[in-house]
Amino acid sequence: MNSSLSPRESGQFIAERSQDVFVEAQGVQKVAEILYKLRHSDSLTASGWKKANPLAPAPTSDEALNWIFVVDTMNFSFWPVKETQQCEVTYKGTTYTGYMTLCAAITRALDEGIPITDPKYFSQMSMEELAHVLRSDNETTMPMLQQRHQVLTEGGRVLLEHGGSFRSFIGQAGNNARKMVELIVEKIPSYRDEATYEGMRVSFFKRAQILVADFWGIMEVRGEGNITDMDWLTMFADYRVPQALVYLGALRYSDALMQALMDGELLNSGDRREVEIRGCSIWSVELIKDHLCKLVQERDGQTCSINSAIIDFYLWPYAKQHHKEMSHIPIHHTRCVYY
Repeated sequence: MNSSLSPRESGQFIAERSQDVFVEAQGVQKVAEILYKLRHSDSLTASGWKKANPLAPAPTSDEALNWIFVVDTMNFSFWPVKETQQCEVTYKGTTYTGYMTLCAAITRALDEGIPITDPKYFSQMSMEELAHVLRSDNETTMPMLQQRHQVLTEGGRVLLEHGGSFRSFIGQAGNNARKMVELIVEKIPSYRDEATYEGMRVSFFKRAQILVADFWGIMEVRGEGNITDMDWLTMFADYRVPQALVYLGALRYSDALMQALMDGELLNSGDRREVEIRGCSIWSVELIKDHLCKLVQERDGQTCSINSAIIDFYLWPYAKQHHKEMSHIPIHHTRCVYY
């Protein structure tokens, strides 16, 4: 754990050396102004969590905590090879694609009496059982089924070794967000989202951080959200939010990178350009947060309580809602278990 820079340190280190991705000060200020106008809205609160994901179980139940563990452990690589061939899951009359297919499939399984949120079950479920849970409405299966089976059973075994639930496992970190991330990354190999850049070991910890943020969101709704060090978390570096940051002008890609992405080039996990997209995304959101807090202090005379996780909670749905307007900006594609 101590051998790599933290996600925030990694973001700054990468942004200061990046060759193909650039953080744009003017765009950073623009996004901060947008968020300032929304500072009192539900979309910039942790308790907006349930509203943001109506497929999740009631946050009052501990089943919701195991549900987010199952979902976040398999929360990676939903992009289709062809837009016309997407994995789809219909649940209660609504057809979902992308990440929401996973949420719909897990909740559908619970309705069918499959104990998919019980670590005793999912730690030893078969590949065939998981394929059934994640079945698509059409012939396009969810990508990386084998890897999803591997990481889910691995995660389940870790929970069984630490009290048998996500609540008992994460409780070992106290109520500290940083310690939670470090615990997850130390104990569960598939969450070790790191790379080497310019001779330095850098980290992104996308899924570990989103798992902690989701846990915090549930506890906030329950009135138990006294989790400290939430400001240690950064945004969750994936393939959707960077597109929104480019669209909003907070990030800029070089012509060469833009062309490579337009040509459909796949970037390997750890590729310099992929690392720069993720690192600069983290750093741009840190600068957006800092500028937003400055605006709140100067204009309202108040301390800003909006952290990077909340900004991500806003940007990800924004990217989904405005995908047509930003379709001219290519999304980078990397097949891996990290995001």
